[in-house]
Amino acid sequence: MTDTLRIAMAQLDPVVGDIAGNLDRALQARADAGDADLIVFPELFLIGYPPEDLVLKPAVQRAAMAAMEKAAAATGDGGPAMLLGGPWVDEGRLYNAVALLDGGRIQALRYKHDLPNYGVFDEKRVFAPGPLQGPVDFRGVRIGVPICEDIWTGDVVDCLSETGAEILLVPNGSPFELDKPDTRLNHATARVVESGLGLAYVNQIGGQDELVFDGASFVLNPDRSLALQAPSWHEALAIGEWRRGDDGRWFCQLAAVAPTGERLAEVYNAMVLGLRDYVTKNRFPGVVLGLSGGVDSALSAAVAVDALGAERVHCVMMPSRFTSRESLEDAAECARLLGTRLDEIPIEPAVAAFGGMLEPLFAGRPADITEENIQSRIRGMILMAISNKLGPMVLTTGNKSEMSVGYATLYGDMCGGFSVLKDVYKTMVFELCHWRNAHHGEGFLGPRGRVMPDRVIEKPPSAELREDQRDEDSLPPYPVLDDILHCLVEKEMGVGEIVARGHEKAVVRRVEHLLNLAEYKRRQAPPGVKITARSFGRDRRYPITNRFRAAEYDKGLS
Repeated sequence: MTDTLRIAMAQLDPVVGDIAGNLDRALQARADAGDADLIVFPELFLIGYPPEDLVLKPAVQRAAMAAMEKAAAATGDGGPAMLLGGPWVDEGRLYNAVALLDGGRIQALRYKHDLPNYGVFDEKRVFAPGPLQGPVDFRGVRIGVPICEDIWTGDVVDCLSETGAEILLVPNGSPFELDKPDTRLNHATARVVESGLGLAYVNQIGGQDELVFDGASFVLNPDRSLALQAPSWHEALAIGEWRRGDDGRWFCQLAAVAPTGERLAEVYNAMVLGLRDYVTKNRFPGVVLGLSGGVDSALSAAVAVDALGAERVHCVMMPSRFTSRESLEDAAECARLLGTRLDEIPIEPAVAAFGGMLEPLFAGRPADITEENIQSRIRGMILMAISNKLGPMVLTTGNKSEMSVGYATLYGDMCGGFSVLKDVYKTMVFELCHWRNAHHGEGFLGPRGRVMPDRVIEKPPSAELREDQRDEDSLPPYPVLDDILHCLVEKEMGVGEIVARGHEKAVVRRVEHLLNLAEYKRRQAPPGVKITARSFGRDRRYPITNRFRAAEYDKGLS
């Protein structure tokens, strides 16, 4: 029996499906852990998280299990043992598993018991729930291995505590959303209080399609004190020194405690990491976007440069006869401040061509939103042509407020491969622009200081698709709109509840109507970074064909 343990926490960024590459990363981290006794990896590290239906392929299962055997064999050199996650098939059932690898073989396997099946999670679709199991024996120390969701309720930890666990080591694939770090810490603290055991929470880092993982791994001692806090948004190999006290309880000595970021910094970092990993893991050479002189494209360009570097960001200004001189100047200044390439491609020749082509069919009808959408679609076609010819992915620039109410054009400004603002309301867009002009984060590849002129943030938002157009011609003021949308989308509140917050009933009903009407557009939108508790797509899955309207239902009951 030992009274000391050096436990390394590998907060790493796996690539889903890259089993060989993830194995190599695990073995390198093990080598970097030096004289640690044990190294713990995030949930399902060998295949990457979340694997979704990929994990149902028998070939994937065989490859992951073979990689686990290779990792086990590597521990025959007497170095650190490994707690490594991957899919495992046992008696015909597929499990989300963690294996204790030591002495050249698989010493023990533990299966995830509580499978999340809400929000972005649908693990019950692919995995079987594991049984409640006791701890694993590691060199005379009984270690409990609850996996991620297993600590969000008390059953698994209760079982581990009752069967003699001495330390809790928790592999996680916990994606970021606003206020999530506090939620994780609260659940972990509850389990520590209930069990009286120290707990190490190991979370992955990186972007995976719409999800982004912030890391922020930590250790709580039995007295609830924070012994270790890994940084958010960066890979880390954090080693804790654990000792058995006179009372038999294990404590981790105080190690580095990284500062936690403030709200806007967390959101901006999520966008940067989400875009960087989406572009890099999918092997795009860079991105191209329309830089209009407006606030959304300015922020998208800043995120892109911070994520990829100015040399991998191509900006295009596509003016029409409605584009203001201020917008031309502001787009040029944004590109100058960011150091990006900016090309100008006027769209009036294409607008005239389409007008001439459609004139016989549209004769006698006044100009309306049709002509506005044609401009947007011409711009989308130009960006896609650049993408096809030169290779960069088209980055869309629409925000959550616009996508909520359909203030976007299919095959126009919605055209592209990824959106960093998809889950960011317009009011937060303004806040993030002010934040980025005043801050520069670790790992940002863009310049320090201002990255957009103040006028971009301060001028009234406009799509500039007709003379003197303003967003508020078609929408309520954004502070009003965003609060109503937050109530409808994140809170699922009824019209009466929202009106009670001080909003006009007619405005609330109109916004609700627009939200319902735009579902078909959102279904065709590109993926984007999840920021809020309820993003469109993975979180909020509404039918397109849907006649239920709360206002009509409430009226019928009254």
